[in-house]
Amino acid sequence: MNETLNEATVKKQLTKKDLIRCFLIWETTSESCLSYERLMSMGFCHAMTPIINRLYADNKEERIKALRRHMMFFNTENNWGAFIPGLVASMEEDMANGGNIDEGMIKNIKVGLMGPLAGIGDTITQGLVKTVALAIGVDMTLKGSALGPIIFCLLYGIYLMAMGIFTFSKGYTLGRSILSKITDKRIMNKITDILSIIGLTIAGAMIANNVNITTPLQFTISDSTIVIQDLLNSILPGLLSVVAVVGVFMSLRKNTSVFKIMIIMFVIAVVCSLIGIL
Repeated sequence: MNETLNEATVKKQLTKKDLIRCFLIWETTSESCLSYERLMSMGFCHAMTPIINRLYADNKEERIKALRRHMMFFNTENNWGAFIPGLVASMEEDMANGGNIDEGMIKNIKVGLMGPLAGIGDTITQGLVKTVALAIGVDMTLKGSALGPIIFCLLYGIYLMAMGIFTFSKGYTLGRSILSKITDKRIMNKITDILSIIGLTIAGAMIANNVNITTPLQFTISDSTIVIQDLLNSILPGLLSVVAVVGVFMSLRKNTSVFKIMIIMFVIAVVCSLIGIL
């Protein structure tokens, strides 16, 4: 009886080795297996395997559930975004020990943070650091130095590794400190609700910026010309884009395969283009 109680009260704790393995898998393979349907989901799930195996070593069903919840859609910039697997590792650890964390909170945290961190990471990593490192390397190469490409690789590689380590470790330590202070589940629910709203807002902004469907149709009645697109814009700017996105969303809700949706969209686009509707 005492042995059973002792086993039940033993705290499950991640080791430094688990965290290092999680980070290295994330940093090296997070973008090596992308898909149109879930993008970096498999990379994220792969990175979480050392965490899951440690926390649920004796519970196969819990391991399966954990792997499944990390196969949801995920996409971010993998260096600044390393904050997320670090944070999720601390949340998984808390949930495995009977804390106030549940699956919904973990999913909402991922959805809420992946967009903002992707925006920051892409801007700084691709737009600033990579550009500066390339400028230094190209300038050295143009001056005849064979070290130009090597210097670029060193500068950029050091930045990527240092930033990844920093954000991942901060995600884990910050997550532990926050989770240890939040004892009211209602507070955590409010936080995850806020992050969900942020994620949906970013998704809406991405739709508005990247989905642009218009029609060239126009009719002439007497001396006036009616431009259908202007008419639609007066109802709702980007109405055709919204209709297309909602149609895709409803198809996904009905478990229609992404490949089938892509084929249908391709056929509709070609046919409508040929007859002059789009």
